[in-house]
Amino acid sequence: MDWNWQVIFDHIPDLLGGAVLTVQLVLFSGIIGLFFGLVLALLRLSKNWVVQIFPFLYIFFFRGTPLLVQIFLIYYGLGQFEAVRNSFLWEPVLSQAYWCAIIAFTLNTSAYLAEIIRGAIQNIPVGELEAADAIGMSKWQKLTRITLPRAFGIVIPAYSNEVIFMLKGSALASTIALMDITGVARTISARTYTLMELFFAAGIVYLLLSWVILFSFRMFEKRMNRHASYVPPDVTTHTVG
Repeated sequence: MDWNWQVIFDHIPDLLGGAVLTVQLVLFSGIIGLFFGLVLALLRLSKNWVVQIFPFLYIFFFRGTPLLVQIFLIYYGLGQFEAVRNSFLWEPVLSQAYWCAIIAFTLNTSAYLAEIIRGAIQNIPVGELEAADAIGMSKWQKLTRITLPRAFGIVIPAYSNEVIFMLKGSALASTIALMDITGVARTISARTYTLMELFFAAGIVYLLLSWVILFSFRMFEKRMNRHASYVPPDVTTHTVG
């Protein structure tokens, strides 16, 4: 097999253009999914079993079914209902592959993030919550000043892993004709018969994006959890004069 480096160099701009779409899909679904995941996590922590039913079923469905099936259900399935086709959301949103992909990724990642955030909240030291109660904080103050900041500090490593999973899962967007990295590589390789070269280059682009994401989260984690690396001054070195 003759390896064609030239086809890789010629189509790097196309792959980078696909990377822009990939980043958009991951960024939008990651941010929106984080918000929905937080809401679902708080509902799951409710002591009222009626409140817990919906988030439990939601999480069970989206974690238990393949992402590809979810994409197809949203992109191809919703259009089967006349009420959906006649709704005001059909033309600008639900008939567009771009928005259907974001909706599918958001719903999927929010289910995973809900469990990650729920676990982080449950791992907050009880003493910190008891201290908040002792000084008279309201439930809202305790949630916004203690629970959520501490939970986000705990959840960052797991959240970074979920973003990486989203990045790799975003390759499925090409199945509904979106020209992300995988879509670009597949289209060009079909035209030039250089499948190995194009998908090798696509893999390199995914690796670079993964490195940027991991590095960014590592810096953010160090900033959020800088209290963990605090070293108190050694009082034994000071002498009383």
